[in-house]
Amino acid sequence: MSISNRKPGERREPVAEPLKRSVAGCLRAIAKRSEVEVTYATDRPALTGDKARLPEPPRKLTVADVAVLRGNADAMALRLGCHDITVHRRLAPENSAARAVFDAVEQARVEAIGSRRMSGVASNISAMLEDRYHRGGKYENITDRADAPMEDAVALMVRERLTGQQPPEAAKRIVELWRAHIEDKAGPNLDGLIGSIEDQRGFGRSVRELLSSLDMADETPFDPEDDENDDENEAQDDEQTPSEGDAEEQSQGDRAEVETSEEASDDIEEGAQEAADAPSGELPEESEDADSEEASESWRPPSKAANELRGPDYRVFNPKFDEVIHAEDLCDAEELARLRSYLDKQLSHLQGVVGRLANRLQRRLLAQQNRAWDFDLEEGQIDPARLVRVVIDPFQPLSFKQEKDTNFRDTVVTLLLDNSGSMRGRPITVAATCADILARTLERCGVKVEILGFTTRAWKGGQSREAWLAAGKPNAPGRLNDLRHIVYKSADAPWRRARKNLGLMMREGLLKENIDGEALDWAHKRILARPEQRKIMMVISDGAPVDDSTLSVNAGNYLERHLRWMIEEIEQRSPVELLAIGIGHDVTRYYRRAVTIIDAEELGGAMTEKLAELFEEDAGGRAPMRAFGGRRR
Repeated sequence: MSISNRKPGERREPVAEPLKRSVAGCLRAIAKRSEVEVTYATDRPALTGDKARLPEPPRKLTVADVAVLRGNADAMALRLGCHDITVHRRLAPENSAARAVFDAVEQARVEAIGSRRMSGVASNISAMLEDRYHRGGKYENITDRADAPMEDAVALMVRERLTGQQPPEAAKRIVELWRAHIEDKAGPNLDGLIGSIEDQRGFGRSVRELLSSLDMADETPFDPEDDENDDENEAQDDEQTPSEGDAEEQSQGDRAEVETSEEASDDIEEGAQEAADAPSGELPEESEDADSEEASESWRPPSKAANELRGPDYRVFNPKFDEVIHAEDLCDAEELARLRSYLDKQLSHLQGVVGRLANRLQRRLLAQQNRAWDFDLEEGQIDPARLVRVVIDPFQPLSFKQEKDTNFRDTVVTLLLDNSGSMRGRPITVAATCADILARTLERCGVKVEILGFTTRAWKGGQSREAWLAAGKPNAPGRLNDLRHIVYKSADAPWRRARKNLGLMMREGLLKENIDGEALDWAHKRILARPEQRKIMMVISDGAPVDDSTLSVNAGNYLERHLRWMIEEIEQRSPVELLAIGIGHDVTRYYRRAVTIIDAEELGGAMTEKLAELFEEDAGGRAPMRAFGGRRR
């Protein structure tokens, strides 16, 4: 007979609470950081500074569910305890494809350290990887190497060498497609990695040699002597940036389940497909300053290499399959209404929070719209307050007044939403709700709002790729997928008529690839054609541009290079004020005015605050080149 220690009237503790406490305690113990704050949410797992967010356990727990949860926690703990961001950043290659492999292998290293020391950790991480690759079943029957991420294959083969554990059953096809190629070119390099598993610097150098064997080395080869010189000053660097090694972010999206962001990192290639998840080793970026709980900000993206190709070298293989379509044309009115209802139910609790933020923004904007007048003029409206002087002394001249102009009344704002597969779930739901409430708020203040979305019509190229295959696979075809640009709300459409259109983002199968550069160009041309005097464009995204079909036949940074060029053109040569918000991904390395948020639910606050800053900036005299989010003086 069991006796409950619960007091009368005290609520029963949820079944999963003891497990949560246990997992959080193990995470802190393995990381050797008692200050780590562990939370649970249905959103993406994330690690930033001393805050770790793990997936919420299901109500009906199974042994497998517990192992997957513990595997996520162990991966974060090992990342905190066995990884040095400074060393990683110095050794990481600049080429995006090579960087993806380098990051994935580094995570495989830290997980291998824990797996070799603790058998429980080994089984937990194996369960996590099996769950990740099994989800969606997209890798189990692939036959083309182009569909198998190379960085996943290399990371899994490194894990196999370091721990002796076979790749997860759901990921075996990835390794099988690449194994002969990798073993032939870099087999000895793989065998040599185990000798430096505990030495991150030595391991990183060995991985650079492995990349050279795979013909993935940078144009400027890594010089070990430079790294030795860096070692001499490392102690001083650590003193100057004591929290540098603390800031990491872990997220699961298209292919990155564990990511960290680095403001100064370059050319990261994100994964491409909606349900595709990478080995926990895919760590595209590291962050120097992300330990702040606030959104990280940066004034300028990193400078591009002198020999980097410019925008005119960007090509489109066959644009006739692209489409610009209104949301109501993609599905019927009844389905749109149902999807809108689903969106409202998903975030009913968030609407109140975002609504309060929107009301605060409205009050700040309307405060700037208070009527202001110039008095004692020789023409204009008669000033009734001055008539008493004329009554007293008829020889006094009449006094006139004129209302001052308010600049931001003549403003249009474009919200450009990333509709890629990695936004599926919580991020796209929050983005749709925030765009909806923000559009309604700005409309009340006399500011017109346009809401646009961008994705592709198909996975893996669609009709464009079929046309390329039929043409005999010509070299360097350029962009090789069918674009889909969606107009959810045009600037002149009233909010009440376009409201239901935002429910389309909840439609299964809509979110696919993201080609940001062309989407930015499309949205920019639309807003330039507007008659309003002031034009603001806000981009909301969660990653770098990715399209597997295009990147499989062009340079690894082909899409990213075009995006950088488009951003530079707008920021330096256009009257449009461009700003960006990254969800779980560092966009500050692309945009001059940018903010990165970790949790999708921070989006409402970030959107309203940054727009308010822009309008207040304008009210006191426009300063468009001021560092976005910097202190006002």
